[in-house]
Amino acid sequence: MSRAAWIPAFLEAQSAELGAARNTLLAYSRDLQAYDAWLAAQSLDFASAQRSDVEAYLVRCDAEGLSKATRARRLSAIRQLYRFAFEEGWRADNPALQVAGPGRDKRLPKTLSEEEVDRLLAAARTAGRDGPDRLRNICLMELLYATGMRVSELVSLPVSATRGDPRMLLISGKGGKERLVPLSPPARTALADWLAARDRTEEERREKGLPASRFLFASRGKSGHLTRHRFYALIKELAVEGGVSPGKVTPHTLRHAFATHLLARGADLRSIQTMLGHADVATTEIYTHVLEARLQDLVLNHHPLAREGKRSDGGNTSSEGQ
Repeated sequence: MSRAAWIPAFLEAQSAELGAARNTLLAYSRDLQAYDAWLAAQSLDFASAQRSDVEAYLVRCDAEGLSKATRARRLSAIRQLYRFAFEEGWRADNPALQVAGPGRDKRLPKTLSEEEVDRLLAAARTAGRDGPDRLRNICLMELLYATGMRVSELVSLPVSATRGDPRMLLISGKGGKERLVPLSPPARTALADWLAARDRTEEERREKGLPASRFLFASRGKSGHLTRHRFYALIKELAVEGGVSPGKVTPHTLRHAFATHLLARGADLRSIQTMLGHADVATTEIYTHVLEARLQDLVLNHHPLAREGKRSDGGNTSSEGQ
């Protein structure tokens, strides 16, 4: 197997056999090309590299200042490539199998308060070029907050999944795995309003002989639907309009807000795991730490006994005066 064929063959297998998403394939490609370039500089290739070489590459990544998360992702891509090569008979071993990963930085996900989410939703009702544009913005925001969808799942949502005033939305997630997520009454109303406006636009397109779009949030771009980048820019615009710090607002912080707000109101972790589409409940458990941090901050800042100078002598538990 020639050096140049390894990565394309691996990516093709990931796409055909495992249904890997486009973004996943792009990440694999970038990471493996970086590894290949380093190997070439050492007069090595995929077939000749040994465990010590993989370890040396990770040391190099660390020296370049790459984060633990990035190094862990690169090691994962290298392991997957060599596992594929072993299964195909290109190598008799997987040199990355026993390489210790760098671990991950234990950073809590950024989230938003319920008040900040309310301000974003209110901004969506006023921001836009015209009525249909505002209806689309409202629908995007209500669906995202009501379901906790990933932004790629939201913008590529097929219109067929939203017909008939559904109380549950069928979402196709990573690897083509499907899950059902309930819709809140405000999200159902926003969806119905946007569908009516969208269908009027589609009817005008048909009258002009243009093909109908299969996406809920259609676009004239190459993908046929609203892009992640455009939605990212839109949510920043809504943050400014709603008086929320744009630095705090991304599509993913709304996904985090969905999970933490549910947990704070008594939802169980397994249900949240299912709705988020996490394969492992350990991934979902990070939200318990977010909630713990928020509760601790609440006590430290608002409990009377936590305020400096507020504690009375009656709170003294020493034996003096007894």
